[in-house]
Amino acid sequence: MSLFKRSATELVGTFWLVLGGCGSAVLAAAFPNVGIGLLGVALAFGLTVLTMAFAIGHISGCHLNPAVSVGLVVGGRFPAKELPAYIIAQVLGGIIAAALLYFIASGKPGFELAGGLASNGYGDHSPGGYSMAAGFVTELVMTMMFILIILGATDKRVPVGFAPIAIGLALTLIHLISIPVTNTSVNPARSTGPALIVGGWAIQQLWLFWLAPILGAVVGGVLYRWLAKEDD
Repeated sequence: MSLFKRSATELVGTFWLVLGGCGSAVLAAAFPNVGIGLLGVALAFGLTVLTMAFAIGHISGCHLNPAVSVGLVVGGRFPAKELPAYIIAQVLGGIIAAALLYFIASGKPGFELAGGLASNGYGDHSPGGYSMAAGFVTELVMTMMFILIILGATDKRVPVGFAPIAIGLALTLIHLISIPVTNTSVNPARSTGPALIVGGWAIQQLWLFWLAPILGAVVGGVLYRWLAKEDD
């Protein structure tokens, strides 16, 4: 499969992740009387990854996330030379999804972009008012664990076919833990799309949602290689 086609697949997959995950937060989380709440949003993010892993995993690997791609490079599962193409495609997918979500959400009377469009944030823009330091550590550790789970679930020594379930449930759990802290990123592409639409504070704080997940991915990749290496 060509790099172009695999990158295009990543764009489509990331589009679905951002539309499904952020869309559930913006359109359904607090819908009158039947809102899905934090649990529903967390499950929505997990389901986007689970469904795409089964749909496109055999084409592109279903990274859907620059941090995951970096972690797979560090973990020895993905060639570094293909990393830029994947990251560009993932970010574009996130931007297109955020733009579509804004179009849909703005069709409701009274909609205000000040609500954040599910953007990630810290301090005054953290759902629970958590500090920048708390947000940074949370994003780093959650991404580290996500990479450990991805590398472990897709290890050739593990039974084939169950990885999407483990990975989807892992992302659900990560959101259950960290939505109150940062609105959960662990994915720079997921953060970039809404931030570009919202502008202002969301763009000013976007650096954290690139740096912390990337660092977490590197730590996770290094740690898994050490843990999984068979002793001589």
